[in-house]
Amino acid sequence: MTTPIRVLLCDDHELVRRGVRSLLEANLTIDVVGEASSADEAVTLAAALEPDVVVMDVRMPGRSGVEACRDIRAARDKTKVLMLTSFTDDEALFTAIMAGASGYLLKNIRGNDFVSDIHKVAAGQSLLDPAVTERVLARLRGDVGPTPGEMGGDLTPQERRVLALMAEGLTNRQIGEHIHLAEKTVKNYVSNVLMKLGLARRAEAAAYMARRRPRDNRPTQDWP
Repeated sequence: MTTPIRVLLCDDHELVRRGVRSLLEANLTIDVVGEASSADEAVTLAAALEPDVVVMDVRMPGRSGVEACRDIRAARDKTKVLMLTSFTDDEALFTAIMAGASGYLLKNIRGNDFVSDIHKVAAGQSLLDPAVTERVLARLRGDVGPTPGEMGGDLTPQERRVLALMAEGLTNRQIGEHIHLAEKTVKNYVSNVLMKLGLARRAEAAAYMARRRPRDNRPTQDWP
């Protein structure tokens, strides 16, 4: 028999966690290895339990599920994160992509589809709609940094490269592999970029970038 997929649940509502656990444990191919009620607890348990998939609520008190996703993915690439939400929120979708989420699902999804999606994510597939993902990434790539005179206009060429890779959802480790830098060095670049942009958290950079528009004279209607 195939080894069950190890799943960690993260939602601040106990009844939601119970319902999802009951649904998943009815399937012998999935093993729910733990539950977390906050983003910080999810990060801690993910490090300790090393699940294959984390089912993460987007909105929680304190730190968001997107921030937890970023931390979990940065610590362990093999752990996939599936964002679960009650709301269709473009900004949350943008930040989820940047944080490295493998999927973004609404809570009204059917049970059988949900189980199927967990299998897909565990197998390395992305559940983010290709058209939406490409549109988001196109917007992010279209303007990888502020112009001189704006806050953050003094980004160096290397910092702009790091920002562009952040916008594609790469972790610090993956960015380092792309531009041949140590992970600790990349972390310093990320900190500098956030400071120059006047942002407190890495996830906030995605929303900032998503709101920007290209300056290459393309017609506005070409952009979503």
